[in-house]
Amino acid sequence: MNMEFILYVDWVSMMFFSLVLMISSFVMLYSLSYMEGDKNINRFFLLVIMFVLSMLLLIICPNVMGLLLGWDGLGLISYCLVIYYQNWKSFTSGMITVLLNRIGDVGILMMISLMVILGSWNGIFYSFNFFFFSLLMILSAFTKSAQLPFSSWLPLAMAAPTPVSSLVHSSTLVTAGVYLLMRYNSYLINNHLMGLMLFISSCTMMMSGLTPMYENDLKKIIALSTLSQLGLMMSILSLGEVDLGFMHLVIHALFKSLLFMCSGILIHQMNNNQDIRYMGSLINYYPFVSLVFFISLMSLCGFPFFSGYYSKDLIMEVFLMSKMNMFSMFMLMISTLFTVSYSVRLIILVYLNYMSKMNYFVLISESLLMSLSLIVLYFYSLMIGYFLMNLMDKVLVILSLMEKLLVLQICFIGCIFGWFMSFVNLMNLSNFMKIFFSSMWGLNLIYMKISYYPLKFSMFMYKVFDKGILEYMFVYSMKKSFINNLFNLLMLNKFMYLNLFMFMYFLIFLMVLYIN
Repeated sequence: MNMEFILYVDWVSMMFFSLVLMISSFVMLYSLSYMEGDKNINRFFLLVIMFVLSMLLLIICPNVMGLLLGWDGLGLISYCLVIYYQNWKSFTSGMITVLLNRIGDVGILMMISLMVILGSWNGIFYSFNFFFFSLLMILSAFTKSAQLPFSSWLPLAMAAPTPVSSLVHSSTLVTAGVYLLMRYNSYLINNHLMGLMLFISSCTMMMSGLTPMYENDLKKIIALSTLSQLGLMMSILSLGEVDLGFMHLVIHALFKSLLFMCSGILIHQMNNNQDIRYMGSLINYYPFVSLVFFISLMSLCGFPFFSGYYSKDLIMEVFLMSKMNMFSMFMLMISTLFTVSYSVRLIILVYLNYMSKMNYFVLISESLLMSLSLIVLYFYSLMIGYFLMNLMDKVLVILSLMEKLLVLQICFIGCIFGWFMSFVNLMNLSNFMKIFFSSMWGLNLIYMKISYYPLKFSMFMYKVFDKGILEYMFVYSMKKSFINNLFNLLMLNKFMYLNLFMFMYFLIFLMVLYIN
């Protein structure tokens, strides 16, 4: 067997490579100001650099072994970054993150063992029809990209510092699964897993569109919007449109990192408060940040002629032209509508609402370095949709006028719905509704229950067996008895030694007598 290490360099990997490097460089610049005065700032920067390096390894490695290195590096370092602020909340979030990502790592390990059949691990260069291989790949990609039923770790990973969230949830960690499915898209088509993929991704979009309506944590809302965009990318990949999915991935990475950076500035300026109920009319205080935030949210909604519109509109049109059942179509449209409405709710509550009394005391002036790091990304996310549109293969779109204007109609209805939701007092809802919506359709509660009993059992085993029976029976008692026996052997009473000596002397005396 020949061992080789191949780097696969084509336009997709190079474009993604440069995107990750660009976003991470601006995030680093941003963190200089955001993390200043932090005790462990050197460790923070080292972790981020390692994180970016493992992502780059994952991008250019077609070999499943090399892919595993990058994949595992991402999982491990993201755990270290989530528990960066060392408290119990970060710890539980980090544990859930790393344990759910473990499932995907196991999937990739099993893929490696299945690829022994081929005699090589360079899976991209083969075309073979192998159902279990594709199933394991979908499992791995779904854990990393937080599709249902593994979605609960993504909002919890917001315990990390904001620059990390900006990097992790825009261009690196969560897009690793999407990238994997782009690379191995042909296998999925061969094995008829596309229906399953479409169903799961549209359910994810639906759930992550509905949950932010009932959420008051600024970073969690943006994390959930990442989740719905990932669902959109997965569902367009399930039609086999790889170029289109990649285009949306690039555009999404730009405006999502911007959103996180803006929200980080707000949190920083509002004395580390993340609750949007305590914000309001911030447009008067931070006009530049508000402008950038608005533009990014417009892109997210697919508002015409912002960059998100080019990819999102095309994706919707491809959906409308594809042979798809009515239910999936309905799910996709509804979840796009929700995207617009939670964005509008966010804008109204954070920027246009009346001023909350608490704010007067905690407002800090804007940091210049943070605002500077936004500018380049801001221009990119304004214009890149148009440029990418001209680069990609043209799709022939044949639709009626009403279908063509569907995205605009959805935008309009979503705006009205979001405006309505921003005035709804969530306290009036029933307790069941509150718990159901705010815990991602009960997913968090299920995972808590699932993890509670095994962890409790392992704690019991650790206390009773490891620290209890095993330690006392085997460690202490064996050590004690062994040492006692050794001492007894060495310190036999002198009387016995004397007897032995006398016995030997007697034997020798007898032998001498006998010989004589």
